[in-house]
Amino acid sequence: MIARVPSGVRSPSGFTLIELILSIGAAALILIVANQVLFTSLRLRNSVSDAIESAVPLELAIDALRHDLQGATTPKTNGVLSGSFRAGSLASTVNAQPVSLEFNTTTGSLRASEPWGAVQRVSYSLRNSVEGGSAVTDLYRGVCRNLLAISVAEVEDQLILRDVARLDVECFDGVQWLPQWDTTDVSGNTTNLPVAIRIRLQRGESWGPDPGLVELLVPLSAQSRTNSTSTVGG
Repeated sequence: MIARVPSGVRSPSGFTLIELILSIGAAALILIVANQVLFTSLRLRNSVSDAIESAVPLELAIDALRHDLQGATTPKTNGVLSGSFRAGSLASTVNAQPVSLEFNTTTGSLRASEPWGAVQRVSYSLRNSVEGGSAVTDLYRGVCRNLLAISVAEVEDQLILRDVARLDVECFDGVQWLPQWDTTDVSGNTTNLPVAIRIRLQRGESWGPDPGLVELLVPLSAQSRTNSTSTVGG
């Protein structure tokens, strides 16, 4: 004999069609929300990763400039190792290449395989990009380790930042900012190290629609140089 379920009483052994539809709809809604959250997180991670990767070369270039400038040697008359400090649109004293900044600094790495000291001559300049063509310029750092070379000194060119539209260097003499500085000009007022250096980098179009202007300000330890002599009487 088959037992009959009274009217209005639901069997506990299964789900109705409406309950299944509602469960599937809720599960689908949860999957859609989880999918949106997942892909939003992935896009955010990729954006952050791209921003960090693009900022690393810029930070390395700024650190190289700051480190070299902080180690700049004080120029002396006829000083080979102390060298000169020159900034602006000029030609390099080493290989006659156009540079924007050139000076001696104490940032050379000491190695057992290289017979050079810590003092080296560095220069910063913009060169036509090998990959981007003549319309794009890159920032190069030239390094000369052998300051006592009899013949033409060898300069190692290091690419430190791609797609730099402009490189502006200004020197502070304690009163005003000057676009040119040359300690080899004994007839002028720039025979010592400047009080500070201000460098502005304008990045190119590959950095985005509005890459912005990067500015670096480095104070220098200026030391006066004079040809006058004084006599101490007793």
